[in-house]
Amino acid sequence: MIKKATFLTSNSDYRKCPTPNKPEFAFIGRSNVGKSSLINMLTNNKSLAKISGKPGKTQLINHFEADGKWFIVDLPGYGFAQVSKTLKSDWEKMIKGYLTNRENLQATFVLIDSRLDPQKKDLEFILWCAQNGVPIVLVFTKADKLSVSKVKGNIQKFMATSKTIFEEAPLYFVTSSATAVGREELTDFMRQLTEEFYAEQ
Repeated sequence: MIKKATFLTSNSDYRKCPTPNKPEFAFIGRSNVGKSSLINMLTNNKSLAKISGKPGKTQLINHFEADGKWFIVDLPGYGFAQVSKTLKSDWEKMIKGYLTNRENLQATFVLIDSRLDPQKKDLEFILWCAQNGVPIVLVFTKADKLSVSKVKGNIQKFMATSKTIFEEAPLYFVTSSATAVGREELTDFMRQLTEEFYAEQ
């Protein structure tokens, strides 16, 4: 479990982000996928990432430090945010600039709503990641909202579809912010990559 997480800074340009001397893990997903709730669950801090009922609340690259050892990054969502085309375009440039240039980025957690069939926006985004060499891990959210069998069926559909994009299906985790399902597995994964990062320094 993450013992302490603190907010560091918000930026609109990856070049202004904190010195890349710690391993970094980015979180991104469609605007209503539960990203802030997941970050708060993982850090055991309900007020760390700002939660809003209105999609598009996150508009900058937000850095948090976890246990003084790695960075958690909250990125703007994609999809349904009710904002202008100009702002959406700016977000897209900001996100893509960050994902393709941040050298200490260990994994990009792409959040997928486990209640839904494969969504076009999600598939388009992971295809872009594959084409640009961005390392991704899928995180299925809101697993407490449906039966275990229904969630499993939806995940299987998504993973089957993802095989048309990747030669090897990406790693995935199943989570629930409400019940803390997946917290240990995800934090253990980040901790493992963090140890590997420092071992290579």
